[in-house]
Amino acid sequence: MTDRPVDEMSFEEAMAELEQVLGQLERGDVALDASITLYERGAALKARCEAKLKEAEEKVAAITLDADGNPTGLKAAGDL
Repeated sequence: MTDRPVDEMSFEEAMAELEQVLGQLERGDVALDASITLYERGAALKARCEAKLKEAEEKVAAITLDADGNPTGLKAAGDL
């Protein structure tokens, strides 16, 4: 687990750390206080991953297509 702020992580970084956190929790070889800290970090990492996925989905949804299905541009996020 790193000390890097979760809100500065890319999706890939947050997912990798989340997998590490889950592995530690599943093994059950950490003290109760450490487990609580890991759980809280895991919850923040999960939220970051969800936010980054939503951001990516919105970008993909904003791509406009012509009659042949070819990308022609982007719609403003408010137009979705």
